Amino acid sequence: MDLRIFTEPQQGASYDDLLRVARTTEAAGYDAFFRSDHYLKMGDADGLPGPTDAWITLAGLARETERIRLGTLVTAATFRYPGPLAISVAQVDQMSGGRVEFGIGTGWYDDEHTAYGLTLPPLKERFDRYAEQLAVITGLWKTPAGKTFSYSGDYYTLADSPALPKPSQSPAPPVIIGGGGKKRTPALAAQYADEFNLPFVDAETALAQFQRVDAAAEAIGRDPQKILRSVALVLAAGRDDAEVARRASAIGRETAELRANGLAGTAAELVDRIGQWREKTGITRLYLQVLDLADLDHIEFVASEVAPQLD
Repeated sequence: MDLRIFTEPQQGASYDDLLRVARTTEAAGYDAFFRSDHYLKMGDADGLPGPTDAWITLAGLARETERIRLGTLVTAATFRYPGPLAISVAQVDQMSGGRVEFGIGTGWYDDEHTAYGLTLPPLKERFDRYAEQLAVITGLWKTPAGKTFSYSGDYYTLADSPALPKPSQSPAPPVIIGGGGKKRTPALAAQYADEFNLPFVDAETALAQFQRVDAAAEAIGRDPQKILRSVALVLAAGRDDAEVARRASAIGRETAELRANGLAGTAAELVDRIGQWREKTGITRLYLQVLDLADLDHIEFVASEVAPQLD
């Protein structure tokens, strides 16, 4: 079971905050450090000192870490044109020595688009654009060196692109797709995804969606086993019930609710719950959403007390 740390910096974090978390993540032995791609806080958080750009952040972390994988859950397709985005991600992959993983989604948070002058099209158009972005980005990365890439879609057109730069990973960084859509999401995952992620759902909902992705892959002749299964859950772990409650309270959640809907409890409880997830859904990767970025002991506790029991 790969354990990854997943952060939401729009809730309030500077680059230095993220660097401390990333370095702790690496030193503690986790597989990867991931972050969201949002420009506006959610809920009651103050969001200070303000948003950080996902790929600028990851570029910095690429040079200040050595081993951990780095990526997004997930880059918003509405934030960037696919050609420049392919360049940015390829460059960060080079800067990291081939440690980038590329999560991408349609974009959804209306208020952040309004706040920063971005267009959020209707859902159907968002999916149409998203599908074209996946085709363009992966097409640029996978075009052989010395060849050109062209694409003609309803929203994006590329003519004789040199398809440069190339990412360090060949033919491309792993692509992560997720979400609960019952038709287009599984179809796009079957075509493009190396990993399919379900964030913040129950095991039964996750399993049903994994099965839809498997069916979509089989329908186009792709082996479903080639698509890794993962979930993301909010974390509130502790040495005893009092510490669990303190950590839940620090992020504005109730312990009982997190035990039911997230990943909360003592080390023994977490090991048991992760085992249940693995048995029910076949996941092999788990993103631990850490919301209190000042509590580095939280990250270290799970690495030392939970991770060794998952082998």
